Amino acid sequence: MGKSQREKGKAGEREWAKILRLVGGFNSARRGVQFSGGTDSPDVQCEELSGFHCEVKRVEKLNVYDAMNQARADASCNQIPYVAHRRNNCRWLVTCEGEDFIKLIQSYIEDHN
Repeated sequence: MGKSQREKGKAGEREWAKILRLVGGFNSARRGVQFSGGTDSPDVQCEELSGFHCEVKRVEKLNVYDAMNQARADASCNQIPYVAHRRNNCRWLVTCEGEDFIKLIQSYIEDHN
């Protein structure tokens, strides 16, 4: 991976952390410490979202299955893996497994009834 790609990845991680802070109100969100992957080094760390493992991708062509496989492999057994991703000049998207999405929706509905 070239230097410009690494810099774009770092910028994407900082950008996603900023969105979590400003839009989500998750004040502890920050770029993770990047070593070799794993549960101790998500792309974005956030105390309020400790039950999630974040993988950030800032690429024009994303293989979402490969990205989810990476997030799943790096997540601990009690974390929900997800991928936050976007292309240039596009909005952020978040991908997670269907079963996890259903759990999140059910939790949301329970909280709002």
